[in-house]
Amino acid sequence: MFLNVVAFIFGSAVGSFLNVCIFRLPAKTSIIKPGSRCPNCLKPLRFYDNIPIISYILLRGKCRDCGEKISWRYPLVELLTGLLTVMLFLKFGFTVEFFVFFLFVAVLIVITFIDLDHQIIPDILTLPGIPLFFLAAVFLVKVPWLEALLGLIIGGGTLLVIALAYELIAKREGMGGGDIKLLAMIGGFLGWKSLIFILLCSSLLGAVVGLSLIIINKQDMKYAVPFGPFLAAAVVAYIFWGEQMTRLLYVGY
Repeated sequence: MFLNVVAFIFGSAVGSFLNVCIFRLPAKTSIIKPGSRCPNCLKPLRFYDNIPIISYILLRGKCRDCGEKISWRYPLVELLTGLLTVMLFLKFGFTVEFFVFFLFVAVLIVITFIDLDHQIIPDILTLPGIPLFFLAAVFLVKVPWLEALLGLIIGGGTLLVIALAYELIAKREGMGGGDIKLLAMIGGFLGWKSLIFILLCSSLLGAVVGLSLIIINKQDMKYAVPFGPFLAAAVVAYIFWGEQMTRLLYVGY
């Protein structure tokens, strides 16, 4: 129990840094300097106002200096990162695999919220992420190199074909290059066998959420919904439950 609490504190602290990345990467500013500050008045945060989750609650979601509201997304990212860290710790324990998967999930969290806000997936995350996580999969997680390589090629290639086919038929872009690079990174890390589950799960989730938003917002079928968050959600589902669910599908078939 104590180690789970430590894992949550560690994860939520990293989540605070992920908030900085989510805010600054699209703006192409440094994620190191300056330190944490209010996004409204830009005054530096005191150390006791920068405690993950707790400070937000104590300050009632407002900046101590200017009184402007602070987005609820900040504690949400911290809470989400903390909970996923505990889940990863329960699955892998204090191992190399834990830290590798933790880094992978942290990148997915940043990608998810940037894509939700700006409908982009920064190359600064995926382009180095493709070789980095491919090598981590082969040498640290012990995924067979051919399985990882096929995952990288099939992952990126599948969405590339879908994007080109959609553009040819609809005469407009339907999927950005960021999604293609993201799935290449995912496939290179988890291997090609993961892609069946991830594509099915993300497509189903995306269709349900996308259609719901179209109906609620009274939009037409051209309404743009970012696909990155659904890929990320499917990856998290696969990490914890994907192998069991895939086996059930094969048994049912």
